[in-house]
Amino acid sequence: MHKRQKLKVVAIIPARLEASRFPKKLLQDLCGKSVIVRTYQATLETKLFDAVFVVTDSTLIFSEIEKVGGKAIMSLKEHASGSDRIAEAAQTIDADIIINVQGDEPFTAKEPLQKLIAVFENDTKNDIAVASLKTQLHHQKDIENPNNVKVVVNAQNEALYFSRAPIPYVRDKESTVKHFKHIGIYAFRKKALLRFTKLPMSALEKAEKLENLRFLDHNMKVVMVETTQQPIGIDTKEDLEAARNFLKKKM
Repeated sequence: MHKRQKLKVVAIIPARLEASRFPKKLLQDLCGKSVIVRTYQATLETKLFDAVFVVTDSTLIFSEIEKVGGKAIMSLKEHASGSDRIAEAAQTIDADIIINVQGDEPFTAKEPLQKLIAVFENDTKNDIAVASLKTQLHHQKDIENPNNVKVVVNAQNEALYFSRAPIPYVRDKESTVKHFKHIGIYAFRKKALLRFTKLPMSALEKAEKLENLRFLDHNMKVVMVETTQQPIGIDTKEDLEAARNFLKKKM
């Protein structure tokens, strides 16, 4: 039996300057370092990757990463999604698997990323296009919240559908069915990522405003991995203050 060749795994962090809810949030100070530098360094410190890149539309973010000796790539054009942004950069990067790490999550943890990489290491048929994360929702208000994207999977943990609606609908109140939230960290087989950007946006994707539906519409296999680790994202000034308090306790 031939030993499988080791996969080359690269992390790419898409980093837009102007976020709609909190402009320039990635350059905000987080206990002596900017948010994007904290995210970049936390990703490096997992020691899971052959390389880590930040891809950005901003010369400010580009220079912020270069100042700490990091690898930054300037986007050549505007993009509708983070996946499109990293796909442009991925064309020139030597990698088998590309993991999209969110730029506004400065406490990126090692364990969930390890689980995503393991999906591809164990994929002897090479037919998995994408792996992503899910975590169980326990409260009805969280299940009904449209900002929490829900995912339903089959017996092999392959995604059947993503929705902002509370899926599955529970008609039988005695049901023991579980509800899962999708966590937006993606691991792509490189060829699947490059294919994704060439596929047309479907009616479902337009309706739900969820790019992951494009994979399902085009019969690309998406495997979901369960985790109990919730990422700490920074979408508002209140989130930033909470992150500062969290970091001060750790320091």
